[in-house]
Amino acid sequence: MDLCTRGNCTCFNLRKAARAITQMYDDALKPSGLRTTQFTLLSVVESKGPTGITELARTLVTDRTTLTRNLKPLLSQRLLEIGESTDRRQRPIALTSRGRDRLTQALPLWRDVQVRFADGLGRTRWKNLVGNLSEAVRLAQSA
Repeated sequence: MDLCTRGNCTCFNLRKAARAITQMYDDALKPSGLRTTQFTLLSVVESKGPTGITELARTLVTDRTTLTRNLKPLLSQRLLEIGESTDRRQRPIALTSRGRDRLTQALPLWRDVQVRFADGLGRTRWKNLVGNLSEAVRLAQSA
């Protein structure tokens, strides 16, 4: 197989797969009122605890501007809140009780689609995919 054909473009194929999978998760999460990006953001804040924007951006592998844009609807719905700090860049983002409730509502929907996807792909292939994607992130960040 020729590595240098447009059809084999790593970036194109990853982005295409990401869009398709995101649509699948968005459809599953619809009853919760959350999109996949919002669910992920709430989940990360829940697992890390109150976290600054820089650290959140690093964890999510996104830039601060995109993260700030994604935080706005969650802040306006009072699912997240910004804590106090002397350094504006280090103000912690925290999950509110309302955010925790929404996440709890969304979790079974997420689990269902997660299991469907893993079963559809096959558990071994799914584990390999997740591992390969983590390695791809590491490789891209070290480039």
